[in-house]
Amino acid sequence: MSATSATWTIRDMPPQKGRRVLITGATGGLGYETALALAQAGADVLLTGRNPAKGQQALARIRAYCPAATIRYADLDLADLGAVTAFADCLGNEQEGLDLLVNNAGVMTPPVRHETRDGFELQFGTNYLGHFALTGRLLPLLRRGKAPRIVNLSSGAHRLLADIHFDDLQWRTSYKPWRAYAQSKLAMILFAFELQRRSNAFGWGLLSNAAHPGYAVTDLQTSGPRLGRSRPHPMAWLTRLMQPLMSQSAAKGALPTLFAATAPEARPSGYYGPQDMFELKGPVGDARVGDKARDPALAARLWTISEKLTGVIWPNHQPSFV
Repeated sequence: MSATSATWTIRDMPPQKGRRVLITGATGGLGYETALALAQAGADVLLTGRNPAKGQQALARIRAYCPAATIRYADLDLADLGAVTAFADCLGNEQEGLDLLVNNAGVMTPPVRHETRDGFELQFGTNYLGHFALTGRLLPLLRRGKAPRIVNLSSGAHRLLADIHFDDLQWRTSYKPWRAYAQSKLAMILFAFELQRRSNAFGWGLLSNAAHPGYAVTDLQTSGPRLGRSRPHPMAWLTRLMQPLMSQSAAKGALPTLFAATAPEARPSGYYGPQDMFELKGPVGDARVGDKARDPALAARLWTISEKLTGVIWPNHQPSFV
């Protein structure tokens, strides 16, 4: 861990004046805090989400903090590949380039299996495949951006429970909420690293990295476990019990993302997160990367399958390590 990142706060963030930014899942939690900080730093920020009312509320809150902010909201449902394509086409017609894409949106551990509109398991489809498709659709805009960066949100769960279950990617045989979540977050960090390999090989000019928030207090820990239930899930009780000791605010949880997105010292294929309490909270630094996340053959296999599942075929998509 570098001394610079160990003490890094939003006060260390370089000016973002004129930088064109897109953040998924930005109407609350980590995405909202990321959007607020970037807007305050001068970026031109596009918030996306699935709920227009929450989108307008987020805009109003940011404008109250920062009246001069350049921000807007657009609907984007990552659980619908048709909506992803329509969104990317519309954005491509509206603006010339994109300088920063923060792939933040996600769902966490629904107790029963749900599917996206396209028939994917909800966590794999939303957390990963939707972002894979979105990033691919936006590649022309990113390539025209100024020093473009892509930040993928992962999780410490990618090291503990995760594998890519190629025999049952959609968890149709035996759905396990935490393992499905961990698979989606392993997929996100594999995607970040493989995107950098391919950018290097094919001259896309991207800086791709990843971050995780530790245990940041948002509605992610309870909204997912409530899906399909008429009563509160035990996870809500456990969350309240653990928070005082092990958690940090959403604003602090957003710091690793902001570091990855803006810091000059953030590296291609870097991975950043909090440093204390087993990376649950604390100052920003280099986060631990699981062995599977470092496997280029696993990343290339996942990439090829993801192209088939999403229908998004990237240019020059031969695995870069061959």
